[in-house]
Amino acid sequence: MKSFEYVIKDELGIHVRPAGLLSKEGKKFKSDITIEKDGKVVNTNKLMAIMSLGVKQGETIIVKVEGEDENEAFDAIQQFLESNL
Repeated sequence: MKSFEYVIKDELGIHVRPAGLLSKEGKKFKSDITIEKDGKVVNTNKLMAIMSLGVKQGETIIVKVEGEDENEAFDAIQQFLESNL
């Protein structure tokens, strides 16, 4: 398993558009990709679960990736967050 912390930079936080794109990105991989905020953990494949976290600008999330393609998934999700959030 690989994990990293990320501070949300987008002024709107994780809103509908980037949450949808994040979910789509996560579905490309076989690995289990989760986001944790304040002890609540959700799978990136579930758009409404991502939205339920209510992540705002300046808040930190923990991303965990585990599975057979975790290295590729880890790099892709990290790049996605840096480019979009």
